[in-house]
Amino acid sequence: MAEFELMASMMCANYANLANEVQELDAGGIDSFHIDIMDGRFVPNFAMSLNDMVAIRSLTERPLDVHLMVEHPVNTVDIFLRHLRAGDTVYIHPEAEYHPSTTLQKIINAGMVPGIAINPGTSVETVYEMLRIVKKVLIMSVNPGNAGQMFLPYVGEKITKLLKIKDSMGVDLYWDGACSADKIKKYVPQGLRGFVLGTTLLFGKGRPYREILADIRQLKS
Repeated sequence: MAEFELMASMMCANYANLANEVQELDAGGIDSFHIDIMDGRFVPNFAMSLNDMVAIRSLTERPLDVHLMVEHPVNTVDIFLRHLRAGDTVYIHPEAEYHPSTTLQKIINAGMVPGIAINPGTSVETVYEMLRIVKKVLIMSVNPGNAGQMFLPYVGEKITKLLKIKDSMGVDLYWDGACSADKIKKYVPQGLRGFVLGTTLLFGKGRPYREILADIRQLKS
């Protein structure tokens, strides 16, 4: 089975002991920390904040994977970029921006990895041109804003379309939302690069993260 990346969805972590959560995930071999920033407008929820991101950035040398679920990120992305390190990833939602390529260029100029996140109801055709300037595509398999949602089956067709063009566009594809073992076993052989892990597979299981992550990496198709 091909190598694949695992990202911890930190909005699902135990905030009463956040530093220990980061350290245990880090020691357990997580590849990156997924930071969901929500403004209560683009999505009907408030999740992580700038201060949460800064705290996690100070606790680990591993990359951050910052997912901006905010309206018009062009107005605020600089606030986040100044606290990140070269090589961290920043995703924006094209649906949230009048001119998403302008925001993506800011991310590129800051030395970060540019990415777009695609909502379940957003078609590949509407983001096609942006695939030429981003490095990563975060495919939302649930509507953004809350953890613990059910997978939306019609997203599978979109993944198939993206898998066919990912190499020619030079992008890596990542899964976000309701990530279960069967999804990893199905889509890693097809070419998906990584998965955001939340309550379905990683958090709240009463087991050491090292054991859980080792088990996930052993999944076979």
